Amino acid sequence: MHTEESRVSPSNRRRAPRYQYQASLEIEWGSARLKARTRDISAGGMFIEAEDVLWVGAGFRARLAAEKPCWLDCSVKRVEPGLGMGVTVELREDQSQRQYRDLLSKLAARE
Repeated sequence: MHTEESRVSPSNRRRAPRYQYQASLEIEWGSARLKARTRDISAGGMFIEAEDVLWVGAGFRARLAAEKPCWLDCSVKRVEPGLGMGVTVELREDQSQRQYRDLLSKLAARE
């Protein structure tokens, strides 16, 4: 017996839609500052292209250089050597949350 879920590819099982979005990102990890770029983003996470990647489970803050820059608390969920890392994003109840959600709304309207 086939369920609806079994016919959906793994890349389409995400909880929130992903949008291709390339922007500069500054990662604050302890006293280190790393430069990176986003490849795609969603309400729950993003893929970050970076030469220097962290390990699965590492937490960090990131400043997304958007029209209205915002700070995000991130946690590494997967690493693709030579490409970057997939992270989850935790949004606090502040202006950064509103700015991030506004950005996602604009990206959704383009689709």
